[in-house]
Amino acid sequence: MNMTHYMELLAVNQPWNLIIFMAIPVILAETLAITELYLLFTRKFEGAVYYLNKFSGIAVGIYFIGIIIYLITNAVIPITKAGEWRTIIDIVAVGTYLIAGLPLIWIALQELNLVNRTLDQVAKLKVHAICVAIFLVFGHIAMIAGMMDPGLLGYQSQSGGHASMSSDTHEYCDHSAHEKHMMEHQMKNREHMEHHKH
Repeated sequence: MNMTHYMELLAVNQPWNLIIFMAIPVILAETLAITELYLLFTRKFEGAVYYLNKFSGIAVGIYFIGIIIYLITNAVIPITKAGEWRTIIDIVAVGTYLIAGLPLIWIALQELNLVNRTLDQVAKLKVHAICVAIFLVFGHIAMIAGMMDPGLLGYQSQSGGHASMSSDTHEYCDHSAHEKHMMEHQMKNREHMEHHKH
């Protein structure tokens, strides 16, 4: 099966890429979402849950700024220049993953008091909730598209090319046919030597 660049990114350099690009941002975003619900129901704008919500909101936004900069410079620009996108499935997977980070960055900006300064705590929490919802929608689109086979839209992998980051690109051969060919070659050599002796 062919892989999207999204899936390949998570598959290579195990387990670090999976931790960096999936586990850490998802754990921070889920912490944000869970504490969000608690605060919306209890309206307790103090204590451990409130500060955990504030911390995860700032941390996940700043973290995604780093991820977006890294992926655009090391993946999006080189892949685009080389024309190596693996159909629209690949573009949707990577594109929606990057878009998913934008609402989380907005939450971080709000928590750092750089935007929405005039809003009260409840209004700010509502912005949080909308941003988390947008992240979840785009994050899941990225996941679904990322797991799809780009071969469905006609993509063919180029063995040994830059398009594939997989190390398993060697060509397979039929060993029995290879052995048969070698035996025939040896027989011909023997016949040739016998002929010279006579």
